[in-house]
Amino acid sequence: MSRYFIISISGGILFGVLDVVVNANPIAQKLYAAYKPIMRTRISPTLGTLIDLAYGFILAGIFLLLIQSLPGDTGVLKGLSYGLLIWFFRVVMYGATQYVMFNISLSLLFYIIVSGLLEMMIIGVFFGITL
Repeated sequence: MSRYFIISISGGILFGVLDVVVNANPIAQKLYAAYKPIMRTRISPTLGTLIDLAYGFILAGIFLLLIQSLPGDTGVLKGLSYGLLIWFFRVVMYGATQYVMFNISLSLLFYIIVSGLLEMMIIGVFFGITL
């Protein structure tokens, strides 16, 4: 149980770091300008950190529930499988919804899909190696 706790916290921290890298870089900021009219002027780092930590616990727990049914013989392959799964349900579905509901460019949609794929692969491999 303590292993799950430590890895969940580490996964949440990794999630937060990757979110900053993916969302705060100059390319992302230029693309996300489409959301400027509805974007918050100030972001709460405390709330963001708590949400990322919660994601760490939730995603680690789901990984543990699914590990036996994920394809692959090694932790890395199981992590990649899991990463693809969470990428589809978290990123692809979000991106499709954003494209349908908001006037965003295809380049922003592409950025969301590709950066999300990289992020979820890293998270998946992290859990595959550590859990």
